[in-house]
Amino acid sequence: MDSSVYVHVEDVRGEGSEQVLDRIAGYGVTGVTVAAASRRTRDVTPHGSSRVTVRGDGAHFAPPEDLFGGLRLVPPVQAGAEEEPLAALRRATAERGLRLHGWAAFLRSAPLGEACPDVTVRNCFGDAASAEDLCPSHPDVRLYAVALGRAVARQGVDGVVAEALHFAPYGQGCRHDRSAVPLGPMDAFLFGLCFCGFCLRRAADLGVDAEAARQECARIVDGVLGGDPPAQGEVTRAALTAYAGPEVVAYARARSETVTSLVSEVSAAVSAEGSRLVFLDGTGSVKGYADGLPSSGLAAHDSWQLGVDLVALGDLVPSLGVLAYARDAARVADDVAAYRRSTGKDRELRVVLRPGPPDTDSADRLAAKVRAVRAAGAGAVDFFAYGLLPYPTLDRIPGALTG
Repeated sequence: MDSSVYVHVEDVRGEGSEQVLDRIAGYGVTGVTVAAASRRTRDVTPHGSSRVTVRGDGAHFAPPEDLFGGLRLVPPVQAGAEEEPLAALRRATAERGLRLHGWAAFLRSAPLGEACPDVTVRNCFGDAASAEDLCPSHPDVRLYAVALGRAVARQGVDGVVAEALHFAPYGQGCRHDRSAVPLGPMDAFLFGLCFCGFCLRRAADLGVDAEAARQECARIVDGVLGGDPPAQGEVTRAALTAYAGPEVVAYARARSETVTSLVSEVSAAVSAEGSRLVFLDGTGSVKGYADGLPSSGLAAHDSWQLGVDLVALGDLVPSLGVLAYARDAARVADDVAAYRRSTGKDRELRVVLRPGPPDTDSADRLAAKVRAVRAAGAGAVDFFAYGLLPYPTLDRIPGALTG
């Protein structure tokens, strides 16, 4: 079974590549997935050169001029990129017989959104909803995503792992979001839909009354913001139809064409550079990131909420990444099996597990989830993430792979 450990460049730089890669190779995995172009975070790093690591937005390589020259959006360059850390990792992993995958956050960039606010998502009131969330309908964003995919592939990686190559859910764009108004799941979903001019136009081209959908979303959300009781219950197409009407559901479903066509373009660009795209569906993180207790709907069944059409993507991308952020091994198995049914048996499924809290409290639990992943038909399991976990937690990986 193929496998890897996710790592950040800052962690490798801080501890030393020899020490980090020797330790990772000792876990029995077959590869390393490195953050080639990351988003800003503030992480507690228990064995890092500092116990808190502040990571910035941008690429750990110089953006190639032939790809980004003339483009409006160019990724910021991380400190130390001139040392070519990805090239050094490529050589060091090859020496150990490890594969190297390049992981990139495609449509999350606060510096780009702050510099060019028109490329970010717009809610039903026309507000810029988040400086970090770039809209996949915007032509400049689409050009940027294709160029970024090519640029990461050129680092000599075996695969380009595409995080956030879809719409973002409401409330995940800002670390310090504040709201004194309780929103139900369906209200939050409506508030998170993008109604920028490009999204409106693409939906209208598919026969959707996009303006009617926007007005209905604005009416419902404005009512809740004004004191109406929030809607309860999970977001399903049937519930959303009853709550907001068929045009809103049609508008939400139309977003899948935007995502599918963009993923197809990025996948073709990555293939042209001699690598392969791993499309990472963020639905599992939306559902289980905070506590490892996802709501009852399976991630594969809810991915449409991010504009992800798994059946269509199963015909377009060679590999799909699944974030199985759940405590229960049976839930992990159910999620993976649902993805397998949606994508077909010929596409690689890579399942990302967290070896520590909040999902995993023991070596036995991690081993049970790896067994569940295998039994459900996945071909690879990846572990997130080296710099965030104490060594004893990382030491659960070898037993899980062999158990």
